[in-house]
Amino acid sequence: MNLSNEFWDPTVIWFAVGLLILVLELAVPGLILFFFGIGAWLVALLTLLFDININIQLLIFFISSVILLFSLRQWVRQLFTGKMGISKNDEESSGDLVGERATVVEAIIPPSNGRVEIHGTNWTAESDIEIKAGDIVEIIGMKNLTLKVKKIN
Repeated sequence: MNLSNEFWDPTVIWFAVGLLILVLELAVPGLILFFFGIGAWLVALLTLLFDININIQLLIFFISSVILLFSLRQWVRQLFTGKMGISKNDEESSGDLVGERATVVEAIIPPSNGRVEIHGTNWTAESDIEIKAGDIVEIIGMKNLTLKVKKIN
């Protein structure tokens, strides 16, 4: 078989296009080109199995890429970046510590902050009422790196 004919085979071309697009995804942020690369590989697989004309190949490429983009982008992004999200309200972030109990190590006397210890780490803390050192508090919120606490009776 002639090597030049194998090179121009639609399966090889679509595979190469998909690979090129996936490599470009590394240079362009946003996780969009990834799905077009997968769409090109899907067309490569279909051309390997079926004899499809170029118009249908392009249609399959476009439709599959767009469907993959809109249906899987958030899931793939979470897969690569983790499930950390940004709070909609920057002032009060729920954080992982809300609901936990901590020990006051430095008295909290409003409007000044004090310090609490939770899981072996000291945090700056604020409260609406005065809380003495040694008291147990519950974390009810987080503002930047300052915990908002309330005294447990």
